[in-house]
Amino acid sequence: MFGNILIGVDGRAGGRDAIALARRLAAPGASFTLAHVDAGPVSWWDHQMAEERVFDRSASMLAAERERAALPAGIVCVGGAAPARGLHDLAEERAADLIVVGSSRHSFLGRVLLGDDARASLDGAPCAVAIAPHGNAETSPPLDEIGVGYDGSPESEHALATARELANRAGARIKALRVVSHQDVREAEPNPADWPVVALGLVGELDLLIVGARVDGSPGRVVDRGVSRYLVGHAACPLLVLAPTPATAGSVVRAA
Repeated sequence: MFGNILIGVDGRAGGRDAIALARRLAAPGASFTLAHVDAGPVSWWDHQMAEERVFDRSASMLAAERERAALPAGIVCVGGAAPARGLHDLAEERAADLIVVGSSRHSFLGRVLLGDDARASLDGAPCAVAIAPHGNAETSPPLDEIGVGYDGSPESEHALATARELANRAGARIKALRVVSHQDVREAEPNPADWPVVALGLVGELDLLIVGARVDGSPGRVVDRGVSRYLVGHAACPLLVLAPTPATAGSVVRAA
């Protein structure tokens, strides 16, 4: 499935969660790169020495995380950019097909909660983005139940095809989910009062949720909007937001 994976690591638990998820999404023989983006300010008078200290510290941290995870991976440190922007640039430079990040450390165990950096990783990403829930490294559940956001669109067909490939490799089951709004069902039977709890409960039964993405006019760019934004902010399982393919890029939706 994914053969060239870039993993955002910052020395905290979220990076370890991301490493654990990357392992489960990787194709046999995949290559991994652990990346740290340092956007801290550097004073003009000590720019070079400060930059060297930052990069030495970051490289040591990444090497320690690589050893902890026993993961054969390259390491790369970049500075002077926002974390998401730095990951996007690295993904383009290295032709990565997947970026994996952790969720906010303020989230509950097993829940995805996007901090600013994780949310920005979705906006304008040049490839697919996976987000690991808090505690994923400790629980590391197998992929037994894979959910797909499906509405018949080309994007959802792409998500379904990806789910099938992952399911075939992991021996998992696939569950198709269609998300509708209050407006969509206002003519039908009334929604139960606890519909958000019911909806999130369905997602909580999954080991991975896959959703497609539309483009913003720039071919291959992921757009975080609408249903994807809601699911990414509330899911109780790992999330995989796919990048558009040539087959889906004709369906252009402008970012709000």
